[in-house]
Amino acid sequence: MMITEDIRYVGVNDHSIDLFEGQYPVPNGMAYNSYVILDEKIAVMDTVDARFGEEWLANIENILEGRKPDYLIVQHMEPDHSANIVTFMDTYPEAVVVSSAKAFVMIKQFFGTDFADRRLVVGEGQTLTLGAHTLTFVTAPMVHWPEVIVTYDSLDKVLFSADAFGKFGALDAEEDWAPEARRYYIGIVGKYGVQAQALLKKAAALDIAVICPLHGPVVTENLGYYIGLYQTWSSYAAESDGVLIAYASIYGHTKQAALLLADKLKEKGCKEVVLTDLARCDMAAAVADAFRCDRLVLASSTYNADVFPFMKEFIHHLTERNFQNRTVALMENGSWAPTAAKVMRQMLEGCKKLTFAETAVTIKSAMNPESIAQIEALATELCK
Repeated sequence: MMITEDIRYVGVNDHSIDLFEGQYPVPNGMAYNSYVILDEKIAVMDTVDARFGEEWLANIENILEGRKPDYLIVQHMEPDHSANIVTFMDTYPEAVVVSSAKAFVMIKQFFGTDFADRRLVVGEGQTLTLGAHTLTFVTAPMVHWPEVIVTYDSLDKVLFSADAFGKFGALDAEEDWAPEARRYYIGIVGKYGVQAQALLKKAAALDIAVICPLHGPVVTENLGYYIGLYQTWSSYAAESDGVLIAYASIYGHTKQAALLLADKLKEKGCKEVVLTDLARCDMAAAVADAFRCDRLVLASSTYNADVFPFMKEFIHHLTERNFQNRTVALMENGSWAPTAAKVMRQMLEGCKKLTFAETAVTIKSAMNPESIAQIEALATELCK
């Protein structure tokens, strides 16, 4: 694939993977992106997952047509991008590894060598000239590992963005960018909004025509849309005027209450209402919806004087990713000592800028006129 006249794609698609990072379902696979910059000197941008080393090296060889690469630029040390560093360096013994100081520490940890005689350590603002192309390195710590750098090619106005602007899904999958990019960002980078904002601020000073991420498609048009979504996600602002009702039900009574609330919200004109069964959903998608919508309803059965395990896991995912700037409502169920609302609120105490709905719903075993009236009142409050 030709990105520009001098930049070529040499990455691979992975359709055998079921869980990315051992936890995120990826029904449409993953892409591990790598690029080659052809100039007087040749630079290869990152490697790929260990299982695809031979395919990746063949892609490089096909592009180079007998030439040899001068540099391997390592932007990120997560193994889906760094696993073939040694294989590359053994294949091209005259090549030099270019990366950050922290990355070379990790290279030594992963592979037992840091290529002391074949390395170039780069930091913020340093440059590497290949000929016509000059690469400028920009540090991006904790987006989403501490060693990360991104790379800007001033000639073709290309930003090699590491894991920023990535998404789930192989490149040959037909799907909208935003849902899987949102699930990817919130799940993997979401904790590091401040750091992502810092990178966006640096990127704003660059004249960018193309974004080449390490996962997902190359962005060549409508860059404002993609950058705008990253601004929203990293600032913890809501994308949607919507309500997510996330419920954890044992025998169905809490689910019935959640369904009734959804109906009431729609009757009262709420633009978007999303229902999520936490015991059966893709947890990463549920978390992404919580960040996408501006209101969240947590409905849980009381369980061992606590909350149902799937609800506990869900809230843990939210707090781990700095959930904030939302309105939250609580619904609880309990046959003799309903405590779920209290526990859920306590779990969210560390979150910033949360507004809790005044109306709380308590169900004792099954809905009755009193709890139905509470649901009606909550729907009215949430739709104001």
